[in-house]
Amino acid sequence: MTSQSRIDRRFAALKAEGRKALVTFVTAGDPDPATAKDIVLGLPAAGADLIELGMPFSDPMADGPAVQASSLRALKAGQTMQMTLDLVRTLRKTDQDTPIVLMGYYNPIYVYPSERFLDDAATAGVDGLIVVDLPPEADEELCIPAMQRGLNFIRLATPTTDKARLPAVLTNTSGFLYFVSITGITGSAAPDTRVVHAQVADIKRATDLPVAVGFGIRTPEQARAIAAGADGVVVGSALVDAIRNSLDEKGKSTGKTVPAVLSIVKGLSQGLRGV
Repeated sequence: MTSQSRIDRRFAALKAEGRKALVTFVTAGDPDPATAKDIVLGLPAAGADLIELGMPFSDPMADGPAVQASSLRALKAGQTMQMTLDLVRTLRKTDQDTPIVLMGYYNPIYVYPSERFLDDAATAGVDGLIVVDLPPEADEELCIPAMQRGLNFIRLATPTTDKARLPAVLTNTSGFLYFVSITGITGSAAPDTRVVHAQVADIKRATDLPVAVGFGIRTPEQARAIAAGADGVVVGSALVDAIRNSLDEKGKSTGKTVPAVLSIVKGLSQGLRGV
């Protein structure tokens, strides 16, 4: 990729301001398309610097119970990949600056099918992809075609990614590197700040890419502590839990749903100020 993407510009602007990025994850269509739209449209003003939108899938194997449930709620409410791209288009009508990354699994992209998905994602205003079940060895499948359309392809590195494996992970990665702070599924534990900082330092010796840390970060205090040794933090399970906890006894959204999510984002954003 030769030109700067929205993701590149956002991280550069944050660095110039002396700030760390707040990357927020919600599942597209959770708990229903209308409520999800209100949440996503409210995220930038609440303090989200980048938005990750989960692409609902019926078998999200790397996700913990909270994110799995969010995917199933969205699918039950009728969310489709086309609707997810329409959600991006809706945000782009009023926001041309906030980077949007679609995160999920290859199956929904493959059946779209892939080439049309990449074209539609690029024209909708998507900036990057995180596809957790496509290794670097499969770059010809989706990564390189995505890059050819100007989409960043963002990889995951984990505590088990050793120095021998890291170069493969970094190959063709752009935008930022997503460091998974714990081994296991999403939302399963709290990260050890000192260990994470040391691991991020090792990664940053091998790349100039920004490194955002995710998994297990739920509070402003945790976000602030982790961000001190990284370029940003990713928060997802806490937001998904806020959606679930706001639903009525029938699993439907209430007047508390959107404010519950945006309130957490505001607190996290304020917690990162001045890190």
